[in-house]
Amino acid sequence: MQAGTAAEAPSVESAKLAQCIGVPTEVFPLEKRVATVPEVVAKLVKLGFSVAVQSGAGDAANFSDESYRDAGATIVPDAQALWSGADIVFKVRGPNAQEVGLLREGGALISFIWPAQNPELMQQLAAKKATVLAIDALPRTLSRAQKMDALTSMAGVSGYRAVIEAANAFGRFFNGQITAAGKVPPAKVFIAGAGVAGLAAIGTAASLGAIVRANDTRAEVADQVVSLGGEFVKVDYVEEGSGGGGYAKVMSEGFQQAQREMYAKQAKEADIIITTALIPGKPAPKLITADMVKSMKPGSVIVDMAAEQGGNCELTEPGQAVVKHGVTIVGYTDLASRLAKQSSTLYATNLFRLTEELCKTKDGIIDVNMEDDAIRGLTVTKGGAITWPAPAPKQAAAPAAAPAKAAAPAAKKAHGHGDAGEPMAGSKLAIMFGVAAALFWLIGASAPPAFLSHFTVFVLACFVGYMVVWNVKPALHTPLMSVTNAISSIIAIGALVQISPMVGAAGRPNELITWVAGAGIVLTAINMFGGFAVTQRMLAMFRK
Repeated sequence: MQAGTAAEAPSVESAKLAQCIGVPTEVFPLEKRVATVPEVVAKLVKLGFSVAVQSGAGDAANFSDESYRDAGATIVPDAQALWSGADIVFKVRGPNAQEVGLLREGGALISFIWPAQNPELMQQLAAKKATVLAIDALPRTLSRAQKMDALTSMAGVSGYRAVIEAANAFGRFFNGQITAAGKVPPAKVFIAGAGVAGLAAIGTAASLGAIVRANDTRAEVADQVVSLGGEFVKVDYVEEGSGGGGYAKVMSEGFQQAQREMYAKQAKEADIIITTALIPGKPAPKLITADMVKSMKPGSVIVDMAAEQGGNCELTEPGQAVVKHGVTIVGYTDLASRLAKQSSTLYATNLFRLTEELCKTKDGIIDVNMEDDAIRGLTVTKGGAITWPAPAPKQAAAPAAAPAKAAAPAAKKAHGHGDAGEPMAGSKLAIMFGVAAALFWLIGASAPPAFLSHFTVFVLACFVGYMVVWNVKPALHTPLMSVTNAISSIIAIGALVQISPMVGAAGRPNELITWVAGAGIVLTAINMFGGFAVTQRMLAMFRK
């Protein structure tokens, strides 16, 4: 097999018609992920690229050399051949000094870089005149960047794995049970930080049957916590915690003190604590103190997802699972790597979407367009120059506000009075009712009795239909449902009035009306009850 791969190695240079994407084996300790997978290799080839994969690069993630070869990749025997033959290198972890030395002069690299934490690496890459796109620097506020957001993909995997690690270290079921052998209480899980990783952990723990509580400095995530089956725990201190790019910001000392008090209370009650708090470019904030750990019940578990950046717990040892004061503290730094096949597939898809943006002509040649906000944000070095940090993305111009004078008549027309929001004056209300009464009197004085009978039914049907909708739960009040059910109520009442004299009457003077009214009742009932049933099922999707 080695002889076969060695024979293929020269084809990286000789058979290349466009740019070659190289995928080396990750050398970072415990890293099992790979930057692309066979499924994505086939898509990259369709974009016009050739793809070279180092032999054994996907073994730890259960992707064999043969599967890459079948997808259209060339298998290269070693790192030297891979790096020297690739125009663009896809990686997961940032390169070490040796790999930077292997990078082709003026070549391109796409991987996690963390430029704020690695200034020396940035200088080394700039010295190689490399074009480097840091996938962690993607402007996450751009909606079109979501498909390339590897941070979100990896955070979701890590949040799920954190719960699995907690369950492994915990000594009981997550869900409560009542058996002949006794009662098992449900586990109480507290999650500090409700970003992507935290929300993934909330959903996983709740699905396992645990009682889940969560906190975040960003108040807007409270609804998301509840929708996933958790309970949002507020800090008794009012301060906005949203930072740029979807992250939290550093809070004031007053807020932090109130937060510590809340965490101390939760630590005494919780069986499992999962911490996810990170702020870009800064060490992980210390949320769980040694005293809080001491107050936890023996056998409790802490999973510190911020361990790689120093940890949210004072007693965390990065990369290790330790027991202190009877509490297991899990500080693994490779949570996403522990689900290597899944995380590699998601990461490879993110890089493919980025490659589509870089190669819109599908000719196998990337174009790093610095006028594109997403690409500009990703690019940290280009042609020997350090281009990080990127300027803030351009904001779309807000539409011009309508002139106040033009808006005023519309408001008057909409509300029936001069100032929007003010109650209607008593005199105007009396005039309106007087006009309506006069109109009804004219109709009653001149219309034939048959018309009055039908008109009375129509008015009553409108009123009943309105009341039917008015008393429906607000959760069901969509414009479509409101109008549909109001009309249905009117049709149902009208049809009942038409059909009732005919039932059981000898002779049945007009059977056509009977059948039409009956059909109207059936169709209306389907619309009314079916509409509410479908709406209830839609709402149930968002409940636990």
